[in-house]
Amino acid sequence: MKPVGPNWYRVEDRRGGDCLSRTTHALQAHPALKAFMCGSLSGTCSTLLFQPLDLVKTRLQTLQNTMKPGAPQVGMMTVLVQVIRTESFLGLWKGVSPSFVRCIPGVGIYFSTFYSLKQHYFQEGRAPNAGEAVLLGAGARAVAGVCMLPVTVIKTRFESGRYNYVSVLGALKSVCATEGPRALFSGLTATLLRDAPFSGIYVMFYSQAKRSLPQEVSSSPYAPLGNFGCGVMAGVLASVVTQPADVVKTHIQVSASHWATKDAIRYIYTEHGLRGFFRGAVPRSLRRTLMAAMAWTVYEQLMARMGLKS
Repeated sequence: MKPVGPNWYRVEDRRGGDCLSRTTHALQAHPALKAFMCGSLSGTCSTLLFQPLDLVKTRLQTLQNTMKPGAPQVGMMTVLVQVIRTESFLGLWKGVSPSFVRCIPGVGIYFSTFYSLKQHYFQEGRAPNAGEAVLLGAGARAVAGVCMLPVTVIKTRFESGRYNYVSVLGALKSVCATEGPRALFSGLTATLLRDAPFSGIYVMFYSQAKRSLPQEVSSSPYAPLGNFGCGVMAGVLASVVTQPADVVKTHIQVSASHWATKDAIRYIYTEHGLRGFFRGAVPRSLRRTLMAAMAWTVYEQLMARMGLKS
């Protein structure tokens, strides 16, 4: 079989004659699509593993709305045990369906956008500096956050335990019918104030930490472990900085009143003081840190196997 033109080949038939035959090439996926697939797979693994931490975080943040002034503080382990006792062990994965619906395409969108932006603005292969890394991560996350916001609202409500939604589609229909489509975009400002800075800070610290790794580590079979460690450090720093925005986002999305961001901030500060903005910080930091570190490690390994530079 010899090529004689685009998608056309000369093949020899059984009688020794030649004929032209058009063949279908194996589909060569666009690099951005490959980045989307790698990101989606990494998001699937991390979402399944760390969903209980997300549920506990949401319960802690919404629990303070029902607590009386002066009541003893409820911790992460208390909520964890309570969920297991009242809703079974599998109750810790409540909300995993909308989490999958949100994270699988959401992480894919994030990584494909990140890859596309990086390829467009750094075509010579130059690594972005610290400031450029912040803008790169924040821009990619802002795109993914806006695209997946309706499912984020549903996921937060599933995890709060205050709504009896049966399915993601049913929840979307219910919110549109009872509160209007606008409710699906509640907390947009707070979400962007949380996600864009988190990703920007994370990418900056992660990329800088990776560069500081000794050459014998980054080129060894233990490189994924080293990258994971860099991701953990970057995730802790980014989580602490963006924790207040996460609390505000949760309050807005769980409440049917659709507060403005400033109203939610005022309410949290008036009722609970500055401590209220760091409610659920431990489970969120654990989840976001481990999830981001795993997602980036898996993503980079998959991209390397495809022959692409992440």
